[in-house]
Amino acid sequence: MILARINAAAAAAAFLFLAGAAEAADPNLCAACHGDAGNSTNPAVPSIAQQPAQFISTSLFMFREGNRKDPQMSPMAANLSNAEMNELAKFFAEQKAAPPKHKSSAASVQAGPELTKKFNCTQCHGAKLLGQQHIPRIAGQQFEYLKVQLRGFKAGTRADIDGNMTSAAEPLTEKDIEALTDYLAGLSAQ
Repeated sequence: MILARINAAAAAAAFLFLAGAAEAADPNLCAACHGDAGNSTNPAVPSIAQQPAQFISTSLFMFREGNRKDPQMSPMAANLSNAEMNELAKFFAEQKAAPPKHKSSAASVQAGPELTKKFNCTQCHGAKLLGQQHIPRIAGQQFEYLKVQLRGFKAGTRADIDGNMTSAAEPLTEKDIEALTDYLAGLSAQ
């Protein structure tokens, strides 16, 4: 068990070292975590395919500047130039989002549309929740990732560019978060 952890840590360190030495704006480096063409298969890692380009570049900027922190993303964004961030953003915005693998419960499918209106999700993320400008696509996003982010906004521990997400998440109950994330994760990104 200890040897497996040491090997995993060594592999992660080697990846980060090699990632820094390779072309910083190489989308293939992003695939290690975000999946082929930005379609994550890891429930804790967001899919970045078909996200608005401005959202991707803004997120990378926030990681680079330390406004948003993550043990994997912060080092990856640390040395990116603005031009490289824009290149990556353009590339992933042009990739097609994979169909969601998450199957929403019937109760969430029924409650979801009303919850997205009640908590202003559709006001910012758009009627189909596909994102716009600096606001991400949340339709078809990873269930676990969505849940962690909503809990972070509610607790005030997740970086929020303008305070709108924190305000929207504050009144959410745990039941609302479960229903919303279940509903959103099962939506098509098309």
